Amino acid sequence: MVAIGSPMLIIGVCVKLTSPGPALFRQRRYGLNGEVIDVLKFRTMTVTEDGEEIKQATKNDPRITKFGAFLRRTNLDELPQLWNVIKGEMSIVGPRPLLFKYIPLYSDEQRRRHLERPGITGLSQVNGRNAISWTRKFELDVYYVDHLSFCLDLKIILHTCLKVIKSDGVNAAPDIT
Repeated sequence: MVAIGSPMLIIGVCVKLTSPGPALFRQRRYGLNGEVIDVLKFRTMTVTEDGEEIKQATKNDPRITKFGAFLRRTNLDELPQLWNVIKGEMSIVGPRPLLFKYIPLYSDEQRRRHLERPGITGLSQVNGRNAISWTRKFELDVYYVDHLSFCLDLKIILHTCLKVIKSDGVNAAPDIT
């Protein structure tokens, strides 16, 4: 735990030193079976006057801090989700938990993605991440639910490591993060 805790402490201090506001960003999302969870991330954007970050960021969004851009590029902003894993709300591998605003748009088939615990990484992250369509993301999420196995998880983890090292698929277009 110290091996993860020390870098997280350093990152948290750097977030605080490079922009005013809290080090962590909490966002409510749906977890296993539609349970509401608070997903944690290191804050990568400036904070609005009321303390809330509004509207989803785009690639060249001026609200993204310089240190925040580094965190996003290296995926280090996701590290606090290990706390969600420890609490049993998330898994290392699984469908990424999405924003509430997308839930009404799901088909019955797409809602099946909530039959497994959401993950820090998942099949759609290693198969195009933001460069693939929403339809394809949901197809991959449901495929994962239907084919869950240790070998599939291991394959996803290995591919995730390669994607992180290469910063592959972080931003596909100027309007998507």
